[in-house]
This record gives sequence, structure tokens and C-alpha cells, in this order.
Amino acid sequence: MDRMRHGLWTLLLGSALLWLAAEPTFYEADTLFAWREVMTQLSGVLAFGCMSAAMVLALRLRPVERLFGGLDKTYRLHKWLGIGALVFALTHWLWVKGPKWAVQLGWITRPPRGPRPEPSNAIEAAFRAVRGLAETMGEWAFYAAVPLLLIALLRRVPYHVFAKLHRLIPLLFLVFAFHALVLVKFSYWGTQLGALLALEIVAGVCAAAVSLAGRIGVARRILGRLEAVEPLPGAGALALTVAPQRWPGHAAGQFAFLTLDVREKAHPFTIASVWDERSPRLSFVVKALGDFTRSLPQRLRPGQEVRIEGPYGGFTFADEAPRQIWVSGGVGVTPFLAALQQKALRGSPSCPVDYFHSLTAPDEAAEARLRALAEAAGVALYLVWPQRDGRLTGERIRAAVPQWREASLWFCGPEGFGEALLRDFSAQGFDVRRRFHRELFAFR
Repeated sequence: MDRMRHGLWTLLLGSALLWLAAEPTFYEADTLFAWREVMTQLSGVLAFGCMSAAMVLALRLRPVERLFGGLDKTYRLHKWLGIGALVFALTHWLWVKGPKWAVQLGWITRPPRGPRPEPSNAIEAAFRAVRGLAETMGEWAFYAAVPLLLIALLRRVPYHVFAKLHRLIPLLFLVFAFHALVLVKFSYWGTQLGALLALEIVAGVCAAAVSLAGRIGVARRILGRLEAVEPLPGAGALALTVAPQRWPGHAAGQFAFLTLDVREKAHPFTIASVWDERSPRLSFVVKALGDFTRSLPQRLRPGQEVRIEGPYGGFTFADEAPRQIWVSGGVGVTPFLAALQQKALRGSPSCPVDYFHSLTAPDEAAEARLRALAEAAGVALYLVWPQRDGRLTGERIRAAVPQWREASLWFCGPEGFGEALLRDFSAQGFDVRRRFHRELFAFR
């Protein structure tokens, strides 16, 4: 989380400071229309910076993923940037339109405009010639982008609707890039701010082109064949076994994007198995959470071709703590299944592990499998069914693990459950910033 916050604030504050250095008239603004001119530029610079960064993050690049500690963190930052772009774009639009409305209503009088300086070179003259077009295109792109960004933020909108509409964002970005290129104050281009804007335009346009061509993640895509589809009634999920044509291997806890239907966008699912070259198979546990996943039992058949992209993620149980506490709820058990298998293959665990799993419903077969895996891995297992045993709380975990202060805690499960544990352990002095790890699987 700290890396995401640092990345966001570095972009915003860095852009604002570079703008301040490039805009000397900011300190001289003393009328509404003087403020309108400078604030329109600042809000536009910040809005475009957020848009461009969000476009680049959407490419799922390995260096960017490593920088922020996993693709889930990268996508959370992508979401924050989308919110920032929406807020700054709205601010930009209000600074453009608000004073005009006030003049039309007779609330204020617009001061007389002085003569516009002649263009200093051919490039500035060319930009000025298409200024009206850039303004019109940017305004209508804004009107189209606002509902698309709101749809992206509203989880009640079905995923397939969101995915299809979100594909329009790169096209709108190209319009915003043209708008920014033409309408940013020409004097900025000879400053450090101009260099940043040029980089943002080039990077964002390239990212948009890759997205529009359907090439995001193409270097990490492989084909596979669905070998087995097994219902898990107790968990309300499906267990899928896939045989990939070639796979680079993965660490326990990582995930991949699966395309199970060519008419649907790829969906992220945690890999529930450890990679073994002797038995090259990948297992996934798919929870019925939306229209797409609920329809899978009727749509999937062994033998059909699927597409896999990955692996991704930094939830790999790698740290230097002398002890680990694992906590999961419901389908959040998935990364821990792979971790248990990995520890069983390696022999004794590298450090003591206490694993707490909150069951959605009693399932004797699933419980027996978990107990067998935990025993083979040398992991202490605590299975809790809330209706029978009471809720799994931080207090209960600490009572079972007296050495909790020296441990790291790895969580995967419902977001509310994770937030409650985070607050609980933080209140007890646990170093949650360094030792509380969780997958932020809510990509919207």
C-alpha cells in the first residue's frame, strides 16, 4: 500500500511543482479570469498525468508489477489514478465553463481581452490553427469518459458490461492526448514540465495503441486444454484442471488470467496448485460471484481450449519473519492450497506456520483434503465454521499463536474480513505496514 501511495503522490506533487516552476503568472493572478487561466492549465496537467499513468499501468508490464509489489497493487493504483483523472478533469471542465456561465448570468463582467501575441514559430502557429477542434474534441471526449469511469467504479454494473465499455477508454485517451498537445500553454514545452508532458503523451499513446490492438499481456499468453471440471458444493465453486502447452512455472500464491470463452474478457484466478514439471497441470478454484462465473458449470466441458496469461502477483509467502500466520476465508483458501503443496514437496517448512481457515459451509471432503495437505506440509491447521465455532477474530488467532508478535500474517479472503483483521492487529501494535500481506483482488 505504501508503494502505491508514494507512486500516486510522487506523480501529483511532482507534476504540480514542475507546473509551478513553469508558470510564473501564478503568483500574479488577481482576478477570476486570471485564476481561470492558470487553474485550467494546472488541472489539465494533473488530469492528463493521471490518465497517462493509468494507461501505462493497464499494460501489465513486469517491471511495473515488481515496482509496486504485485499486479493487484498495480491495478489498485490504476483505480486510484482513474478516480484522480475524473476529479481533475471535472475540475478542469468547471474552470473552463464556470466563469463563462457567470458572465452569461450577469453575475460578473468579462474583462476586455488584449491582443493575442503572434505565434513565435510554425509549430505554435499550427497548434493555434487547430485549437478550436482540440477544444471541441476534448469536451465531447470528457462527456463520454465520465460515465465510462463511473461504470468502472460501480461494482453493481455487471463485469461483462464494464469490460466491453472500458475498451473505449484507450480511444478516448487518444483524443485527450491531442487536446493536451494543442492546448497546453506553448511556453511549457521548453521547460521540465514540457519534457514530462511529452513523455506522458508518448507513453500513453503507445499504451493506448497496444490496448486497442488487443496486445496487452500477449507475451505471457499460452494455450491450454481443460482436463477436468469438478463442482465444490461446500465452497460454492468449481475446481478446474488445465494442461498448459508450455508454462514458465510460478510461485505458490500467484495468479493467472483465464479466458474460458472467447466472447468474454480474461478473468483473474489464483492458481491452486504448485508447479511440478513431472505433472504439468494447473488447478484453479473459481467462485460463483457474478453472471459469468455462475454460468460456468453449464458452459465448461473437459477438452475445450482455454487461454492462460501469467503468472502474476506478489503474494508468494516470501519474507524474513521467523514465523508465519496464514488466514483465509471461503475461496481465499486457493493460494494456501498451492503453498501447502509447495511446502509438502520441499519437506519441512522453512519456518513454523499456523494456518486458520474460515469455512463458508461444512464440507467433509474439503476439510479432509486440507488436513491431509497441512499434515504433509508440517503446518498447524485451524478450521473454523462460524455457525458452529464462532467467528474467526484477531483475538482468537493471537490466543492460539502466542508468538504472533514475531510473525508475518498472510491473508486472502473477503475484503471486509481482511480490513477487520488489519484494524484489529494494528490496534495491538502489530507492524501491519511490513508484516500484514494480502491480495487486493478487487480490480474494479
